[in-house]
Amino acid sequence: MRRWRLKPPSTDEILNGHALSTMARIGGPSVVSSLLFTLYNLADAFWIGRLPSDQAGAVMAGIQISWPFVWLLISFVAGFGGAAVSALVSQYIGAGRHKEANVALNQLVTIAFGASVILGIAGYFSTPAIVSVLVSDAAVAIEAATYLKVIFLGLCTMLVPGLFSFAFAATGDTVTPLLVNGVGILLNVALDPLLVLGWGPFPQMGILGAAYATVAAQGVASLIFLTMFVRGRRALRFDRHAITPQRAWLSKALRIGIPAAVGQSTVALGFVVLMWVIGRLGNAEAALAGYGIADRIFGILFIVTDGLSVGLTTMIGQALGAGRLDRARELVRKGLGSLFVLLVVEAVVLWLLRTPLVTMFIPGRADVIHEGTRFIELFAVGMPFLGAFFAAQAVYRGSGHNVPTMILGVLRVWVLRIPLSYALAFIVGLQADGVWWGMSASNVIAGLAAIGFLVSHRWQRSVIDGGTETATPEQA
Repeated sequence: MRRWRLKPPSTDEILNGHALSTMARIGGPSVVSSLLFTLYNLADAFWIGRLPSDQAGAVMAGIQISWPFVWLLISFVAGFGGAAVSALVSQYIGAGRHKEANVALNQLVTIAFGASVILGIAGYFSTPAIVSVLVSDAAVAIEAATYLKVIFLGLCTMLVPGLFSFAFAATGDTVTPLLVNGVGILLNVALDPLLVLGWGPFPQMGILGAAYATVAAQGVASLIFLTMFVRGRRALRFDRHAITPQRAWLSKALRIGIPAAVGQSTVALGFVVLMWVIGRLGNAEAALAGYGIADRIFGILFIVTDGLSVGLTTMIGQALGAGRLDRARELVRKGLGSLFVLLVVEAVVLWLLRTPLVTMFIPGRADVIHEGTRFIELFAVGMPFLGAFFAAQAVYRGSGHNVPTMILGVLRVWVLRIPLSYALAFIVGLQADGVWWGMSASNVIAGLAAIGFLVSHRWQRSVIDGGTETATPEQA
């Protein structure tokens, strides 16, 4: 790859360059970053699957039952910070107002740190109550509690890399987050077999080792980001005056971030409830473990769509900040079409390879392999409609208007996914198949609703300067 390919696009290229190629230049490093993160998840599952067979299923199920609750807390803080950073930084950069972009980031760093410490401590002491609600299987409950306590204590390390990744991406630079997060992910992958299986001088720690590896690796990535922040990088640098909370900036951040935080955390809470539904199935351990493996496999195929979404968010934000409504509309049309086509292709590939992929991660457990394979088979049916859902999230995040995405998230999980999954599993009697069908149907209906939101004009306003100005046609 030529060196210039790694250079982030300039503001002029973002506003005037070829839409899809510029989107790909921004999103390309994010694709690689997502691939690395997915490989970490797969490595996690791979090494856990190599534990003795009487432990592997419970450990895998313990992580799967735990993660949605951790995601609930991360989603609230990251949803707030990520949405506000993406909208404010990208739009101020697009408007050529770099000082205000930096003030916005400093303010949000303060909020994220404070919230992560408070939520982490609260989560640690709430772990026994959380686990007792989520799962009734004693073996799975013990593993989940062990994992959750460590993750909660290290919650700050889980949030910092994400916040700075959003900030750099908003400037058009996704190369820096790729390099920093890549260091953390590779470290995590290296630590997994040492701590999970007890290679070398380390004892076999199972799920505790997986938790330690995650927090340690994310801690290293956090330190690198904070060092760069203090030293200053592009338009983003530590400012001891701007880091002190300021009422006007907090008010602006709250208007943009709260709907996103509520939306993402509500969705995350929905997945906690979904784990409760799966945990009540007759074959709960196999269903949870099979779903956990399949979910990680899906992560591989979502990496390109995730990357394009990052590029779309950045470009929409900068176009609206610069008053280029014509450019923003072009980006929405091309971004939506590209995401839909990509997910059609990905769904076909995954459906064809479903059995060998699941088998690779937990050989010898036919019940887990069956459920993982069956989930992929049914979920793939609704995958293409996620393209519209992802496009709507990216567009509204870039514009800073996050109420519609909150509505879409609640619709997808609470109105559709949970009721359908529960009804099909227990009332109709389909058990695990009912849950998988409910999840697939929720994606189809939510995707159609997302198209309706994108056709509206709600996203076509800038939020900088208190959100009072409206983007106007080309002013170049």
